[in-house]
Amino acid sequence: MSRLQSRFAELKEQNRAALVTFVTAGDPNYDASLAILKGLPAAGADVIELGMPFTDPMADGPAIQLANIRALGAKQNLAKTLQMVREFRAGDQTTPLVLMGYFNPIHHYGVAAFIAEAKESGVDGLIVVDLPPEHNADLCDPAQAAGLDFIRLTTPTTDDKRLPTVLNGSSGFVYYVSVAGVTGAGSATIEHVQEAVTRLRRHTELPLCIGFGIRTPEHAATIARLADGVVVGSALIDQIANATDDQQAIQGVLSLCRSLAEGVRGARL
Repeated sequence: MSRLQSRFAELKEQNRAALVTFVTAGDPNYDASLAILKGLPAAGADVIELGMPFTDPMADGPAIQLANIRALGAKQNLAKTLQMVREFRAGDQTTPLVLMGYFNPIHHYGVAAFIAEAKESGVDGLIVVDLPPEHNADLCDPAQAAGLDFIRLTTPTTDDKRLPTVLNGSSGFVYYVSVAGVTGAGSATIEHVQEAVTRLRRHTELPLCIGFGIRTPEHAATIARLADGVVVGSALIDQIANATDDQQAIQGVLSLCRSLAEGVRGARL
């Protein structure tokens, strides 16, 4: 079993959802970002998504766009992101870690080299926002052949006709984008999320994780009653944006992570 399969199976036995946290690699700088990454599991993160900084993150709202700008300004690149994963894995062999981003930096790095190094460094899966299933041969197929899960995004506009195509070749979990918009946008109604979960479960047995617009422990708890995982990104990144120094950034992210984890873990009690 992969780390992702093991983690979701373990949480299913505990009858609770996963807290999936997103941060951008290298934000606000390498050392502070690594300290945040290393601290997330103890703060309650069950799965970590690590953003690969890119100059044109088209699916992301202002908070994550600014995180990309801060990280790139601090000279973060894909090689350093893979090194960050290696350093994380030196102290944590169990927490699933997924790289999330866009195809351009991977293409520039070289697909074969990227897949080999991602696997060697301890990456468990990939979310590549701008690579549709029609391009599975470009990255999804070779990544899965190397043992990396390839996680798809589905949205409110992904209809029943399109869903099987989107889910073809998916593994790890399915990431449901609960609002039609960019990250950090407004949140969906609970009725909408319930309908979406019911519909998606007709098409896949993979765990369903829901994100976009989840900012508070209360909101996370509500989603955790419906889905297998709750994804939080922009709210954590805001803690970095609003910090006056690295230590405050680290403490802010980990403190919010602990509060969100309490919400998620108490959701089904």
